[in-house]
Amino acid sequence: MKLVLHNYWRSSASHRVRIGLALKQLAYDYVAINIVKRDQFSDAYRDKNPMAQVPTLEITEDSGKVLAITQSLPILEYLDERFPGTTLLPKDPYLRARARMLAEIVNSGIQPLQNLAVTKAVKAFGGDEQAWPRPFIGDGLAAFERSARDVAGAFAVGDAPTIADCFLVPQLASARRFGVDVARFEVLLRVEQQCLALPAFQAAAPDRQPDAVKS
Repeated sequence: MKLVLHNYWRSSASHRVRIGLALKQLAYDYVAINIVKRDQFSDAYRDKNPMAQVPTLEITEDSGKVLAITQSLPILEYLDERFPGTTLLPKDPYLRARARMLAEIVNSGIQPLQNLAVTKAVKAFGGDEQAWPRPFIGDGLAAFERSARDVAGAFAVGDAPTIADCFLVPQLASARRFGVDVARFEVLLRVEQQCLALPAFQAAAPDRQPDAVKS
């Protein structure tokens, strides 16, 4: 089996999947899709991802059959089901649901409002594309922190990394990029510190990727 990740270094959704792959110690080929230069709108890429977004995980089975999965959450759940061992979801059904809930706070509650297509549209309408997402990101992270307080251990849910952490760490990076003050999120920063001490999170960091633009 061969795994190919089509992604962009600074995309938070791509970042999530890189964390999951690293936690599971899965080797993959890295294909850069420069969403700033609109690579995602090529016909060849749209054939893999009709939404013209990143990431896309391409799986070549031993039989030669090629499969493609888009959207970070189903990609991570596929990896967890297909490659058991290090798990990204707790075994307890309630905690599994809570981990998914936290991931969804980021995935559907924050991400759509900071997406590149949205911020470009805000700019086209004469708005400030940096200021626009800040209140939504701040409110979403506040909701994440309140929702995690009763289940957090060393990590967002318990004492091992889950999909909740795969979503949290990239979102905190995005928050800082948009100028959100994250200092008030004590629980989230503590969890982030635990995550960033792990080699998997370090390897998945945006500035460690081959297509990263160095400032």
